[in-house]
Amino acid sequence: MNLKLTATVASLALFAGTLSAAATELRLSHQWSDKDVRHQVAKIVADEVAAAGVDLEIKIFPTQSLFKAREQYTPLSRGQLDMTVLPLSYAGGQQPAYNLTLMPGLVKNHDHAARMNDSPFMEAIEAKMAEDDVMVLVHGYLAGGFAGKDDCITAPEDVAGKQMRAAGKAFEQMLAGAGASIASMASSEIYNAMQTGVLDAANTSSSSFVSYRIYEQVACYTPAGEYALWFMYQPLIMNKSTFEGLSEEQQAALMAAAEKAQAYYLEEAKKEDAESRRVFEEAGVEIADMTEAEFNAWRDLAKETSYKAFVAETPDGQALLDLALAVD
Repeated sequence: MNLKLTATVASLALFAGTLSAAATELRLSHQWSDKDVRHQVAKIVADEVAAAGVDLEIKIFPTQSLFKAREQYTPLSRGQLDMTVLPLSYAGGQQPAYNLTLMPGLVKNHDHAARMNDSPFMEAIEAKMAEDDVMVLVHGYLAGGFAGKDDCITAPEDVAGKQMRAAGKAFEQMLAGAGASIASMASSEIYNAMQTGVLDAANTSSSSFVSYRIYEQVACYTPAGEYALWFMYQPLIMNKSTFEGLSEEQQAALMAAAEKAQAYYLEEAKKEDAESRRVFEEAGVEIADMTEAEFNAWRDLAKETSYKAFVAETPDGQALLDLALAVD
């Protein structure tokens, strides 16, 4: 009797060990370094899920080590990749609606961005994702501003006749509408372009302005503050079927981890803007904040340029745009 009991216990232990060894592993790819806020968001999710003890491991592949930056959405939608953090506008070719997530003047500050994330507009965007078997785990926007080599850039009239680099097609359309000439290039090329006189001004993210030391080449900086034009939606997204294939405990652990990561993302995004202001100030660069009237002037210009082009190119574009503009 005791021998049978011992054998049964041993068998159960072996079975449990086999289950543990077969813990589900998810692969998360992104383009950023391990010091970037978007990596930290991914790491919070991975660490929290590991600590929950639900036999779920998330393996992170940073710096484009698994997929190239702009090549992550398609494998994610096909289930060849489980999770990614990326600017959703990268997938605007697959879903034109996503181009609204990098559109000038739709988001004015981080608190407004948080309200966008919890709105009928975002529900409509998530419905588009569901068509591709994709879902959002962590919402997040990062902001940016302007820098001028010789002058401050706060209002549309400030860019007339200037050679500018803009972050995204919609911004190029709006700036061209204000009379700027557009030079398309990666943010990593801004420094040299300003140094050699190719650029008069640039628009990019707060973190890029600092990491690429643009403060060494400019006289004036317009940081993201109470009003900013440039907001880019960069969520942590997941293959929907993969999520639905997890146990209830694993799903619950993922959602709890995502909630913690999202709160962190919002606070860190605000800190990046404040840090960029501090760095530029310390470098002796003039700081020019955008006013509400200037923000509204840019938005009015965007309505005649970027917004109009979006509506013309996108099925249900006007309805989606109206949902975005309805978020106060």
